[in-house]
Amino acid sequence: MKNQKGFTLIELMIVVAIIAILAAIALPAYQDYVVKSRVSEAMVLADGLKAVVADNAAQGESDLGKGATLTKAADGSPNVTSTAIDATSGAITVTTTSKAGNGDVILTPKAGGAALAAGTPPEGTIVWTCTSTKIKQKYLPATCTSSAK
Repeated sequence: MKNQKGFTLIELMIVVAIIAILAAIALPAYQDYVVKSRVSEAMVLADGLKAVVADNAAQGESDLGKGATLTKAADGSPNVTSTAIDATSGAITVTTTSKAGNGDVILTPKAGGAALAAGTPPEGTIVWTCTSTKIKQKYLPATCTSSAK
């Protein structure tokens, strides 16, 4: 018998098949990870707005969104279309693009178990409840599972 040098065609085909199986498993997981990281950008933008709402509420402002820098589609974010603050309730709405789940992340503040009201300083700590429209639960951060933060 001759000494074999190198790999046979069968061995190479088995290696290619194994790599294909691994890629088929990894690709969907990676795509979910990418969308989840894009939705996280919406949460990061909302964090800055939460501080504005809390500060305005503590001062008894009639507009809980006073002084906030809101994002518009023209601002160049590939993942967030817009941000908005409801002036009376302080609810923050972040709208995401189709690359980031194509929906809204809504953060609603409550203090002492009741909704915030413009012009009335809150009693107690402000607790944020996170909900979402259209964005699948698997893409939302752990802090946004319809539970208080």
